Amino acid sequence: MVRINDEVEVDEGELLFVTSRSSGPGGQNVNKVATRVTLRFDVASSPALSEEQRQLVRERLATRINRDGVLSVTSRRHRTQAGNRRAAQERFAELMADALELDPERRPTQVPRAVRRRRLDDKRRRARLKQGRSRVDRDRD
Repeated sequence: MVRINDEVEVDEGELLFVTSRSSGPGGQNVNKVATRVTLRFDVASSPALSEEQRQLVRERLATRINRDGVLSVTSRRHRTQAGNRRAAQERFAELMADALELDPERRPTQVPRAVRRRRLDDKRRRARLKQGRSRVDRDRD
């Protein structure tokens, strides 16, 4: 089981790991060993998520989910397949936990009186400054 948060745990059987060749350091090893790991998780049909959780994940991780509702997380940081598998699984748990975290309810507040007064004083000061830039009409005196 992959622990996401206090309420959600995903069975490792729901995670599909796909390997492929990775670019980067590794010498001759890089050309013959599939070390890049892509973790795929079917958000749309996972029994571990409720409908509300599924919707949250779809909204917040939209760029990582394809049309079929499958979330992809890729890791190629390590030179071994096992290291990349662990890293992809950790990143998956981190992304899911962030996506499922509920935003705190906002309590409406009023703008403080001092802030309003300061804003109006700045407006008056700016208006006087601009007024001073206007053309002087000599006939009015």
